Order: sequence, then C-alpha cells, then structure tokens
Amino acid sequence: MYRYPATRDKESPPAAPAPDLGRLAVSGHYIALRVGFAYPLEEDNALPASWVEHYTRAGLLMADPVLHWVHGSTGSIRWSALADRDSRGVLAQAAEYGLRFGLAVSILDPGPKGHRSWGSFARPDREFTDEEVALLEAYLRQRHESLAPPTNITRAELEALRLVKDGQRLKQIAWQLGVTEGAVKQRLKSARLKLEAKTGAEAISRATSFGLI
Repeated sequence: MYRYPATRDKESPPAAPAPDLGRLAVSGHYIALRVGFAYPLEEDNALPASWVEHYTRAGLLMADPVLHWVHGSTGSIRWSALADRDSRGVLAQAAEYGLRFGLAVSILDPGPKGHRSWGSFARPDREFTDEEVALLEAYLRQRHESLAPPTNITRAELEALRLVKDGQRLKQIAWQLGVTEGAVKQRLKSARLKLEAKTGAEAISRATSFGLI
C-alpha cells in the first residue's frame, strides 16, 4: 500500500526469479524496490484496481498502518499484528476488497544512506504460514540485492555523469575535466554499463536514485 502506480508491463521480466506470487498472494501484492528520496527504483503493482481506486479516493495513504510499519521497521509482520495501529480501519476496508489477510516485508541496507525495499502481500482465505513468510522474505531480499548500486564505478565516471546531469555538453565536459571528448564518451559508456542502464538518461536516473551523483 503505497503510491500505487500503474501495473508494470507484463512483458518486462522480473529482476530475479519469482516464486508463484499468484498462488502465495492470491489477492494481490505490491513491491517497491530501493526506495530513494520519494520513489522506488522499480516497483510491481498487482493489487485489485478497485482497491487502488478506493485507497486513493479515500486518502488512506497517511493512515495506512502497513505503510507506517515498512518505513520504520525491518523484517516481516502479518497485517493482523498491526490492527491496534489502524485508527482509520484501513485493513478492514482492504478486507472488503478481498485483501483479508496480509504480510508486510521490509529490507534496509546498513548505513545512513542505505536503501529500503518493501512488499505487501495479501490473501482472502488465511494467514501466511511461516514457510511462506520465509519464502517471500528471501524473494524480496534477492530482488533488493539484485538492484544494489555498483561498487566498481569510478569517481571519474560519476563526475562525467554529474556534469551531463547539470546540462553541460560533451565539449564543455572535456574542457572542464582536461580530457578528450573521446575519453568523456568512454567514461559515460562505462558508467552506463556498470549501472546496467540502456540509455544515458537512465544511467543518470539510476545514479541519482542510488545517491551516487
């Protein structure tokens, strides 16, 4: 339960092999991976459209006990354990849309600049078993770690990216850094590959989300 974007393109492969989420989270799920300043680097929304619409129209975001928990805790918790924190009855309203039993999972990198990934999973029929909780925790951690920022990107490559982000042209960057335009191009290409980005714009976006530039 978050900002609830449109569901991702079904043709896009997941970042890591997934368990059968359709079987485990029968009522739907939402996953936010490596949340930066405000938005996640990647997200999956498989929640019922009717619930998303109600959640948005009713303005439940700030009152959502699941959202409060995932941003202040790590590990996992069943929704039923959050009932005493649900002053606006968000969980009861979710149950009316088939999300009767749920699980929240939250993962945070160590250190002050660590990124957080979290997921919310729901069923209509029963609580998640301990085995299912462990499986979903492992899956979310795998996806979280698969999107970790590269450790081999150099300062020179990041500086070139930062200057492009600032709106400078290739010739200006080369002059400022005291290198050839070809060297700048190579640094930008290397940064893009290390960030696993398809375009320069995506490389800048990823580096910014990771707090690298």
